[in-house]
Amino acid sequence: MTKLSLATRHRGRVAIAAALFAIPGLINLYPLVGVLGAKQLESLYGVDVAAPDLALLLRHRAVLFGLLGALLLAAAWRPRLRALATGAGLVSMLAFVVLALPLGAHGPAVVRVAWADLLASLLLACGALLARQARAP
Repeated sequence: MTKLSLATRHRGRVAIAAALFAIPGLINLYPLVGVLGAKQLESLYGVDVAAPDLALLLRHRAVLFGLLGALLLAAAWRPRLRALATGAGLVSMLAFVVLALPLGAHGPAVVRVAWADLLASLLLACGALLARQARAP
Protein backbone atom coordinates (compact mmCIF):
# COMPACT_ATOMS: atom_id res chain seq x y z
CA MET A 1 0.00 0.00 0.00
CA THR A 2 1.29 3.46 -0.82
CA LYS A 3 1.87 6.16 1.76
CA LEU A 4 -0.86 8.25 0.17
CA SER A 5 -3.47 5.54 0.50
CA LEU A 6 -2.42 4.84 4.11
CA ALA A 7 -2.74 8.53 4.94
CA THR A 8 -6.13 8.68 3.22
CA ARG A 9 -7.37 5.65 5.14
CA HIS A 10 -6.12 7.16 8.40
CA ARG A 11 -7.92 10.45 7.72
CA GLY A 12 -11.06 8.50 6.88
CA ARG A 13 -10.92 6.59 10.17
CA VAL A 14 -10.36 9.81 12.10
CA ALA A 15 -13.36 11.45 10.40
CA ILE A 16 -15.63 8.45 10.99
CA ALA A 17 -14.54 8.26 14.64
CA ALA A 18 -15.39 11.95 15.06
CA ALA A 19 -18.85 11.37 13.55
CA LEU A 20 -19.39 8.41 15.87
CA PHE A 21 -18.83 10.74 18.82
CA ALA A 22 -20.86 13.60 17.34
CA ILE A 23 -24.02 11.57 16.65
CA PRO A 24 -24.44 10.40 20.27
CA GLY A 25 -23.61 13.97 21.29
CA LEU A 26 -26.50 15.30 19.23
CA ILE A 27 -28.81 12.56 20.57
CA ASN A 28 -27.92 13.62 24.12
CA LEU A 29 -28.37 17.32 23.33
CA TYR A 30 -31.93 16.76 22.10
CA PRO A 31 -33.50 16.50 25.60
CA LEU A 32 -32.08 19.94 26.41
CA VAL A 33 -35.31 21.39 24.98
CA GLY A 34 -36.93 20.11 28.18
CA VAL A 35 -35.39 23.07 30.01
CA LEU A 36 -38.04 25.22 28.36
CA GLY A 37 -40.86 23.77 30.44
CA ALA A 38 -43.43 21.11 31.20
CA LYS A 39 -44.97 21.09 27.72
CA GLN A 40 -41.63 20.18 26.10
CA LEU A 41 -40.96 17.57 28.80
CA GLU A 42 -44.36 15.97 28.25
CA SER A 43 -43.64 15.80 24.53
CA LEU A 44 -40.20 14.27 25.10
CA TYR A 45 -41.18 11.59 27.59
CA GLY A 46 -44.90 11.09 27.12
CA VAL A 47 -45.61 11.65 30.81
CA ASP A 48 -47.76 14.16 32.66
CA VAL A 49 -45.54 16.78 34.28
CA ALA A 50 -48.20 18.67 36.22
CA ALA A 51 -46.33 18.58 39.54
CA PRO A 52 -43.89 21.51 39.81
CA ASP A 53 -41.31 19.39 41.67
CA LEU A 54 -41.34 16.75 38.92
CA ALA A 55 -40.98 19.47 36.28
CA LEU A 56 -37.98 20.88 38.15
CA LEU A 57 -36.30 17.47 38.39
CA LEU A 58 -36.86 16.76 34.70
CA ARG A 59 -35.65 20.21 33.68
CA HIS A 60 -32.48 19.62 35.71
CA ARG A 61 -32.15 16.24 33.95
CA ALA A 62 -32.35 18.12 30.65
CA VAL A 63 -29.44 20.34 31.71
CA LEU A 64 -27.36 17.28 32.58
CA PHE A 65 -28.06 15.78 29.17
CA GLY A 66 -27.01 19.05 27.61
CA LEU A 67 -23.70 18.83 29.43
CA LEU A 68 -23.18 15.21 28.35
CA GLY A 69 -24.09 16.05 24.76
CA ALA A 70 -21.67 18.98 24.76
CA LEU A 71 -18.89 16.76 26.14
CA LEU A 72 -19.50 14.12 23.45
CA LEU A 73 -19.51 16.78 20.72
CA ALA A 74 -16.31 18.32 22.08
CA ALA A 75 -14.72 14.85 22.14
CA ALA A 76 -15.49 14.45 18.45
CA TRP A 77 -12.84 17.11 17.75
CA ARG A 78 -10.72 16.92 20.91
CA PRO A 79 -9.22 13.42 21.16
CA ARG A 80 -8.00 14.05 24.73
CA LEU A 81 -11.63 14.17 25.87
CA ARG A 82 -12.63 10.88 24.28
CA ALA A 83 -11.91 8.54 27.18
CA LEU A 84 -13.86 10.74 29.60
CA ALA A 85 -16.69 11.24 27.12
CA THR A 86 -16.87 7.53 26.31
CA GLY A 87 -17.06 6.56 29.98
CA ALA A 88 -19.63 9.21 30.88
CA GLY A 89 -21.73 8.55 27.80
CA LEU A 90 -21.79 4.78 28.11
CA VAL A 91 -22.54 4.83 31.84
CA SER A 92 -25.36 7.34 31.40
CA MET A 93 -27.01 5.75 28.39
CA LEU A 94 -26.60 2.10 29.33
CA ALA A 95 -27.77 2.80 32.89
CA PHE A 96 -31.03 4.14 31.47
CA VAL A 97 -31.43 1.13 29.20
CA VAL A 98 -30.91 -1.28 32.12
CA LEU A 99 -33.23 0.71 34.41
CA ALA A 100 -35.92 0.74 31.71
CA LEU A 101 -36.03 -3.06 31.48
CA PRO A 102 -38.43 -4.65 30.80
CA LEU A 103 -39.32 -2.20 28.05
CA GLY A 104 -42.89 -3.46 27.90
CA ALA A 105 -43.55 -1.91 31.31
CA HIS A 106 -43.18 1.64 29.93
CA GLY A 107 -44.92 3.94 27.51
CA PRO A 108 -43.84 4.36 23.88
CA ALA A 109 -41.89 7.58 24.51
CA VAL A 110 -39.73 5.98 27.22
CA VAL A 111 -39.19 2.90 25.04
CA ARG A 112 -38.09 5.20 22.21
CA VAL A 113 -35.59 6.88 24.56
CA ALA A 114 -34.21 3.48 25.62
CA TRP A 115 -33.72 2.40 22.00
CA ALA A 116 -32.10 5.74 21.14
CA ASP A 117 -29.72 5.34 24.09
CA LEU A 118 -28.86 1.80 23.05
CA LEU A 119 -28.15 2.91 19.47
CA ALA A 120 -26.12 5.90 20.67
CA SER A 121 -24.14 3.61 23.00
CA LEU A 122 -23.28 1.28 20.13
CA LEU A 123 -22.19 4.19 17.95
CA LEU A 124 -20.11 5.65 20.77
CA ALA A 125 -18.41 2.32 21.49
CA CYS A 126 -17.59 1.90 17.80
CA GLY A 127 -16.26 5.46 17.69
CA ALA A 128 -14.05 4.85 20.71
CA LEU A 129 -12.64 1.65 19.19
CA LEU A 130 -12.06 3.27 15.81
CA ALA A 131 -10.40 6.30 17.41
CA ARG A 132 -8.11 3.99 19.33
CA GLN A 133 -7.18 2.13 16.13
CA ALA A 134 -6.54 5.42 14.34
CA ARG A 135 -4.08 6.42 17.09
CA ALA A 136 -2.12 3.16 16.83
CA PRO A 137 1.14 3.43 14.86
